[in-house]
Amino acid sequence: MQFTDIRIVFMGTPDFAVASLDALVKAGCNIVGVVTAPDKPAGRGMKITESAVKKYAVEKGLRILQPEKLKNPVFIDELRSLKADLQIVVAFRMLPEIIWNMPPMGTVNLHGSLLPQYRGAAPIHWAVINGEKETGVTTFQLKHEIDTGGILLQKSFPIGDEETTGEVHDKMKEIGAAVLVETVKGLAEKTLKEVDQSTIIKTDLVLHHAPKIFTETCQIHWEETVDKIDNLIRGLSPFPGALTVLDGKILKVFKSKKEPIQHHYPAGEVFTDGKTFLKFSCANGYIHIQDLQLEGKKRMLTEDFLRGYRIGI
Repeated sequence: MQFTDIRIVFMGTPDFAVASLDALVKAGCNIVGVVTAPDKPAGRGMKITESAVKKYAVEKGLRILQPEKLKNPVFIDELRSLKADLQIVVAFRMLPEIIWNMPPMGTVNLHGSLLPQYRGAAPIHWAVINGEKETGVTTFQLKHEIDTGGILLQKSFPIGDEETTGEVHDKMKEIGAAVLVETVKGLAEKTLKEVDQSTIIKTDLVLHHAPKIFTETCQIHWEETVDKIDNLIRGLSPFPGALTVLDGKILKVFKSKKEPIQHHYPAGEVFTDGKTFLKFSCANGYIHIQDLQLEGKKRMLTEDFLRGYRIGI
């Protein structure tokens, strides 16, 4: 079978998924349907907003399905009528078995880590938070347990010492899109063999997980080392942002610079010249805040912030 003959239903919602759908379209894949989130009100005016994937699908004239509930019999019948050979999932909801088990070639998911490492909802965030020097993408066949299906293809790439989750995300969506096209071609040519994840997991392998990010995750603990705090800040930038307190108000930190040095100050002490720098003491040095947002104010660079705000130390 030619890969262009495979009838594909694509499922995804955010911008990350658009790169994959675009790569499949440009490669000549036969996208017979796109499943994405329903339109919803957003922003101050609560204007009805379409997902990034829907906007792209409308532009390309692709058939769009937007189910409220994935187990709705009407949606299931409509999906079945598309007669897909293969379903592809990129940054979408968890699927019930009746959906992922529907096509004869199964359902392939693109995941933002080198499985079995970083299974879960936030693999990019946690890889950066944990100070990993490398991450990657994995295509695999969906099974019952989340992110545990047979691996089809993987590609690794380095994480720079100063890169944020946002920067890794932007690299990953392009790399992942190319790997996805390669996966579809391999499935069509029957050159891919699934690798059971259990065969990769060795007894001495420490598995890192990637659960959803909560507010508690975002708290900066100044008694930690400069490396650990800087990794947390990079890992939560640009969203949702690492959190601390300044003058009794919540301060979001998006970018920082490490200054490892011995000192005698307690953790979390604030230092500034009121013009060019703002830093906090931690276990083995200082963290210089470079990009921030104080509660009730706009996000800005530290120098701009200090020009209009006097810190009560």
